[in-house]
Amino acid sequence: MRPTPVESISSDVLRYGAVHLDVTDVERSLVFWRDLIGMTRLGADEDGSVRLGVLEDEVKVELVVLHPGATQPVQRGYSALYHLAIHTPSEAEFARILGRLFAARYPNAPTDHLTHWATYLDDPDGINVEIVFETIDRVAEVNMVGGRPQIIDSQGRRHAMTEPLDLEEVFSSKQDDEIERPLPAGCRIGHVHLYVGDLDAARSFYRQVGFTPNMDADAIGFADLSLGGSFPHRIAVNIWQGAGAPQAPAGTAGMRHFELRPASNSALDSGKHADPSGNVVMLLD
Repeated sequence: MRPTPVESISSDVLRYGAVHLDVTDVERSLVFWRDLIGMTRLGADEDGSVRLGVLEDEVKVELVVLHPGATQPVQRGYSALYHLAIHTPSEAEFARILGRLFAARYPNAPTDHLTHWATYLDDPDGINVEIVFETIDRVAEVNMVGGRPQIIDSQGRRHAMTEPLDLEEVFSSKQDDEIERPLPAGCRIGHVHLYVGDLDAARSFYRQVGFTPNMDADAIGFADLSLGGSFPHRIAVNIWQGAGAPQAPAGTAGMRHFELRPASNSALDSGKHADPSGNVVMLLD
């Protein structure tokens, strides 16, 4: 049986808060996150930052905070955010967002990871976003073959971890043709994926935070960690921007930090911490 979104995170030992992003033009970015992705504007701060997310029974759930002041778009070759992932609560809501992207003719890359449906797109500064619907029930086992992950599905068939998404199946789950509806309750930051300069050091750091080992694919410079629940992919790190990649220059658009609600087994106190590559996590009280 496919776990519900609540079941998916019921055993996770950490929960994501908002991802804070530095952008070059808040109003332009607001159009992307509100009108295209579908987030609700939850408020603004005196420094010009804008808070976005979803409403759950009138409770504001922040997913992204936009901070003004970046002077150049995302630059490649640095340790930084690879992408943040917004997990949707149903097949129908994933199809709604995908339909909105297609109707707007906004470039995106629908992808099937077997563990989840996904599509990838960039915001106006080049910050990459993944839209997700979890389908872990399709996975029977994951093996390493030649240093690369191979998935065996629930019917015994072999798959790579990245395949084309069956759009006919996705859109067959639509419950209506309304594509302008905002993100519903239940949408959340489900994982982040980071570029780092040292794979071993990053794995060690995030295990101290409270993540648990899931997959080590050193042959392709990648590691994946879970949080003890049914979905394995809660944070991933890679060295695809180069071993020893430094942080981007000041003023570059990208992730300022991401928030986590701390676990009892975290070796780190609440507050700001930087991983060995300089990516910052804020552990909340």
